[in-house]
This record gives sequence, C-alpha cells and structure tokens, in this order.
Amino acid sequence: MGARRANGSALGRSSRHLPTVEEVSAGGVVITPASKGFDVAIIARYNRGGRLEWCLPKGHPEGDENYEEAAVREVEEETGIAGSILTNLGSIEYWFTVPTHRVHKTVHHFLLEAVGGELTIEKDPDHEAVDVAWVNLEDLDRVLSFPNERRIVKLARQVIQDSL
Repeated sequence: MGARRANGSALGRSSRHLPTVEEVSAGGVVITPASKGFDVAIIARYNRGGRLEWCLPKGHPEGDENYEEAAVREVEEETGIAGSILTNLGSIEYWFTVPTHRVHKTVHHFLLEAVGGELTIEKDPDHEAVDVAWVNLEDLDRVLSFPNERRIVKLARQVIQDSL
C-alpha cells in the first residue's frame, strides 16, 4: 500500500482522484520432482523502479482464454516449461499506482505439474523475464519477492502434502 500520510490516508489526495483500471492475470506454481521434494520454476524481472524481483510466472489472458488456459500458456512462455494443471490455488489481489491511473489487479494461481520443455526465457514474447530458475519448494520463502506469492506457495505445499 504506500506510506500513511499525516491525515491517516494510505493514499495521497492525487492518487484517490486517478481513474481505476481493473487487471486480471493468471499463472502458477509449476512443480517437478527433485531429489528433495519438488522444485518450482520461477522468473526474475525488473520492476518499474529497476529492482530485480523473483516471482511466480503469470500474465494476462489473451482472446477467449479462460484463466486455466492463460496460466498454462504464461508459465510456458515465461519459463519454457509446459505444465498441466493439477488444481486451483486461489487468487490474490493488490493495488498499485502508475502516473496516469490506479490499478486493481487480481491474479489467479494454479498448481501445475511440469510435463515437458526446458527452462528458458527465450519464449517470453514480452521479454519481461530476465532470468528463470528451478528453486526447491522449501526454499521459495527466502527467494520470492512478494508476501502474497509466498502465501500461494504455502497453499501449494499444503495441497502437495495432503495429496501424498
């Protein structure tokens, strides 16, 4: 959210008067068996401020895609890994502001099983991903940049544990 102002508002006066845009994305936690449990494919990208962030692959649905189809496509585009959806992990919502508007974003996450492909960022048409890596599921809390994505990974761990 941003710093609180002296008047108690979490957003400055100018932010409250900006138009709001709704955005939706889909992506997920794509797993592959590892020597210790499972590894997860994650991407690195630079944020608007130029800081490197490690995150789960995700992106906007295209055309008539549903969220599941968009998640499968985005995971493969951003990581090179083809995945098959195992289950829905839920959604996260957050707000951010750009110079011309506020964005309310909802991201739908799925647990996917890796079924093919090789780790690469070469398939990313938007060239947002600057790196990609397999990281052990148990190590993601130390690597992922965003608390809301760490919460999704916690749900994935629980689903995997309950399914074994």
